[in-house]
Parts: sequence; structure tokens; C-alpha cells
Amino acid sequence: MIKVLVVDDSALMRRVLSGILSEAGGMDVTTARDGQEALARLHEIRPDVVTLDVNMPNMGGLDCLDRIMIERPCPVVMVSSLTVAGAETTLSALQLGAVDFLAKPAGAISLALEDLAPVLIEKVRGAARARISPVQRLTERVRARLPPVPRQHAPSFSLPLVGRAEVGVPGKGLDQCSSGAAASDMVVLVGASTGGPPALDALLTRLPENFPWPIVVAQHMPAAFTGPLARRLDRACALTVTEVAGLQPLTPGNVYIGRGEADILVGQRQGATVVMAAPASAEHRWHPSVERLVRSAMAHLPPERLIGVLMTGMGNDGAPAMTQLRQAGGHTIAEAEETAIVWGMPGELVKAGGAEEVLTLDRIAAKLLDWAQ
Repeated sequence: MIKVLVVDDSALMRRVLSGILSEAGGMDVTTARDGQEALARLHEIRPDVVTLDVNMPNMGGLDCLDRIMIERPCPVVMVSSLTVAGAETTLSALQLGAVDFLAKPAGAISLALEDLAPVLIEKVRGAARARISPVQRLTERVRARLPPVPRQHAPSFSLPLVGRAEVGVPGKGLDQCSSGAAASDMVVLVGASTGGPPALDALLTRLPENFPWPIVVAQHMPAAFTGPLARRLDRACALTVTEVAGLQPLTPGNVYIGRGEADILVGQRQGATVVMAAPASAEHRWHPSVERLVRSAMAHLPPERLIGVLMTGMGNDGAPAMTQLRQAGGHTIAEAEETAIVWGMPGELVKAGGAEEVLTLDRIAAKLLDWAQ
């Protein structure tokens, strides 16, 4: 039985959310009207998961979340409006320790119940399985309160003249390739879902401005959230981070974030490798789709030019494609269970035998830099 605490100042939202969860079965639901009442019930009921409204009187969602992470860390799903302001606040909440978020319906709640119910149930059940480390959350809270690192102070490293590499040959690095692909021509494909924004922050801020390869990211999110996410990451790291809305050439030292509720693809135009936004495919459940991103890259580039990185998230999006990528001679990294908020996507890659490396989050950037050198 999953014990859930639903926190919302709206009586209607409390009734709707608690009703959906109770009817789903396997959940014991308690409600609270604001952050202060939530904290009072936190130690009383010891919930497995908290759903927390962002905007509330007396004590707002961020303040309440901060107290939860200090007093009794547990998985928290933020409930946010689909606005730019709501996105910024939600991203702050994810940095402070929330594991996931749910976007409130834009129109009448009664008309959106059919779409809201399965998403809410999936997120709460997924959150109940999430790994919460008090030390990790404290580190992220402290970091979120610090000013961003100026670009001129970002870490750097010297790149040697890169030869040809035999990528995919066991025991050999990216600088020994019989395929004829230069290591400087590599493309990094990153997939993430639940817990992804803080994980992306941790990965990208460890890479220097002169990182030699473009990075393409498929992070499951609504469209209103990916733009603010890209801007936040751009301020935080030395790389240039942008949201992909159209067609752009892939350039080293740049990070391309797929627009929410659409897909992001790699292709070729007039001999150049490009990245582009595409309407969400009905064949894929999550968007931007990691699976579709990896398969698009494999359709246009030799596998030895691709590195797939699969990080925290529910489900298995990207695992089948990255397994095939590894079998074809490409390189893959799965985030280790020790640091993944939800070891769903990377865990499926490991179980399928498609992970060349299984690394904790703090070691993924180091491996990319090792391959780059």
C-alpha cells in the first residue's frame, strides 16, 4: 500500500487528485490544505509520496518542499501550471529535490480527467520507487542557491590532435578506428525522464566550453518546460544550450534540447549533420522520444560516430535503440542504479546487455572527456 499525501489549497483539486489515486487501488490517500498542514502531517502519516501544489497561501510549494527535504526526505511530485512562470518554479523544485511534476490541465478539470488520471497514477507509482538520497538532495539544494559559474571560469582541457579511431573494437579507445570516422566527428545522444533536469545539470556543468562534440538531449517534458530548462542549463554550464524549434546544424560545444510534446531528430542536409524538431510520433509513448532520436541518428550516421547516454527515468524509452547501437559498434553509457532517481530506462539498457559502461552520474562526464582525449 502506497501512502500518499496530496497537498493543494484548492478543495476541487484535492478531491480530484485524491479520488483518482484512491480509485486506482493500492494507495492510502491523505490530504492537506497548505504547506503548514502538510508539514504537520508529514511525521504523523509518514507518506511514501507527496503531491505538492506549487502556489499556495501561508507556505508556498518551494518552501514546503525545502522543509520536507530537511525534516523527512521522501519522493515529491510537484503539481504545476502550464505557464512559463510555473515551469521556472517547477524546475527550481526539481533542483531542490522533487522527483517529478504533473502539469495541471489548462482548461476545465472535469474535461481533462481522462488524460490526467493515467499520468497522475503512473507518476505517483513511479515516485514511490524513486531513490531519495538526503546527502544528494542537500548538495543540490545548496548548489541551487549559489550564483551560476561564469563561463570564463568554466573547466577546460586541452584536446590533442585526434587521429582515426577503431570505435567499437574491444579494448580500444575512440582514437583507433578502422572505420575511418574521426573522433572529432562524434555525436552524443542523451535520454532522460523522471529526475532528468538535475541529472542534466550535473552532467553538463562538468563539461568544458571546448568539448569537441555536439550533444542532443531528449528529456520527457511538456512544451512549456523545455525552453526554461534550456535557458537554465545555458546559464549554469560552459556549453551553449538551446531548445530546438526548427532545423539547426550540429556544432561542437553545443547542447540541443528537444522541444516538449514533439520529437527531436538527427539528419543530413546538403552534406551537413543537422538536428530538427518533428511532430510527436504516435508510435512512441514518451516525448521527446529517446528511441526515435537514437534511431534517426543511426539512420544517417555510422554507429561508430554515436555515443548514447541513458539516464534516470521511468519506463524503457531509448533502451532498445541504444542496445542496437551498441551491437552495431556504437558506444553507450547507462547511469548506475546508485545515483538514478528512477532506474527504469538505464536499468532496461543494462538488462538488455546494451550498456558498454554503467557509471554513476558524477562519472559520466569524466568518461566522455576520457573518450574525447
